[in-house]
Amino acid sequence: MTRRVSAMSTNLAEQLDRDLARCRWFSIQCDESVDNSSTAQLSVFIRMVFADLSTKEELLTLLPLKTTTRGVDVYNAVKEFFVQKKVPLEKLVAVTTDGAPAMIGRHAGFIAHCKGDPDFPKLLHYHCIIHQQALCAKVIGFEHVMTPVVKIINSIRSKAKQHRIFKVLLEEMSAEYGDLLLHTEIRWLSRGRVLLRFLSLLGEIKEFMQSKGEDVSLLEDTEWTLDLAFLTDITGKLNHLNCELQGKGKTVVDMISALNAFKAKMNIFSVHLQRKKMLHFPSVQSVLKDNASASEALDKNAEKYCQVINRLGQEFEDRFCELDQLEPCVSFISNPFMNKDITDIAEQLSATFNLDAGQVEIEIVTLQNDLHLKAHQAAPNFWSLVDTEKYSGVSTAAMKVASLFGSTYLCESAFSDMNFIKNKHRTRLTDAHLQDSLRVAVSSYTPDYNTVVNSMQCQSSH
Repeated sequence: MTRRVSAMSTNLAEQLDRDLARCRWFSIQCDESVDNSSTAQLSVFIRMVFADLSTKEELLTLLPLKTTTRGVDVYNAVKEFFVQKKVPLEKLVAVTTDGAPAMIGRHAGFIAHCKGDPDFPKLLHYHCIIHQQALCAKVIGFEHVMTPVVKIINSIRSKAKQHRIFKVLLEEMSAEYGDLLLHTEIRWLSRGRVLLRFLSLLGEIKEFMQSKGEDVSLLEDTEWTLDLAFLTDITGKLNHLNCELQGKGKTVVDMISALNAFKAKMNIFSVHLQRKKMLHFPSVQSVLKDNASASEALDKNAEKYCQVINRLGQEFEDRFCELDQLEPCVSFISNPFMNKDITDIAEQLSATFNLDAGQVEIEIVTLQNDLHLKAHQAAPNFWSLVDTEKYSGVSTAAMKVASLFGSTYLCESAFSDMNFIKNKHRTRLTDAHLQDSLRVAVSSYTPDYNTVVNSMQCQSSH
């Protein structure tokens, strides 16, 4: 079994090597996690763009870090792999990482070492958008709501007998859900789902606690319930954004569009709260409907909720300022016939992607007056119709934009597969076998089974 998995993995790696040789540009994403045997594993995914503007995302390698995980250790491991595999570094466009100091430290981080190495080209660097969005969510606060909720859930679920009785009560009362969810800080969607489930079962939780003789004054407090409903709604909206940012094949265009839409929604929510309109807050609406005294509490708390929304919106503006520099380039590639200052666009494209500003400016003017291309401007594969020799500058910019990763989602997803493969029952799995198993598990390629079969003997002793 081991030999066959290894053979399939080798075949997949050969297919990747062939694509890497023929791709025009590529970007990578890196993240590090610890497996079940306490070995730090650095996952590296690659996104390649080809001459026809098609893209492919694939696991490049899984590198074990045996001792420390400093920026220099990550850099040395990646550089050694690139040299050993003869990866064409001149095609590298961008690196996306998480926000750990070992990755983005100004002086000793992985990116700093790459930029200081003459073998690496001038590259773009981005902090994972999903990680940043999760950090933005922390400014909401509302610990006076979250702490009691987690405490109550833990008290119900920590004892087996109590947990069983609670589930029977929910069944007898025909509750919307059959159980409460446990909260975990490290999962991005956890808080929103926990709060929604808790608010839906608030009446049942109150009755259960009263039957145990516990204090339920907090759960009957109108202001606190309103705060709980508001926090449920706002975390639900953040979860919706998070889900939009996740997934394979997500381009930077998709991610920037989702972020800009969310920022615009924040402004609308703020205006509605100032007018005490709860059109976009269904949980708050539900509390107002069920509790007559909640309207007075809302009058007092509306300003506080507005401040939370404004603070959240400002945090998004501050954290994603690096994407503001990329946005004009992405907007032009998405719509090359947009009515914007051509000189500004040419300067931004040339500065971002190391192009000749004068050449790019002339190409944009020529492209925008090309009647044949104008007729196909709505085509989904527009840039594959553009002559790469005649429009070499803007075509290169389009390819580089297509190669960009916006997040480290693929790495995070692969770590889930890694923990499933190298579980507590298989901790003696070697690093080489772990990489082979993971490649077979996550690869988008299909092994060439005929080639693999023909290369193997039925009896290994022959």
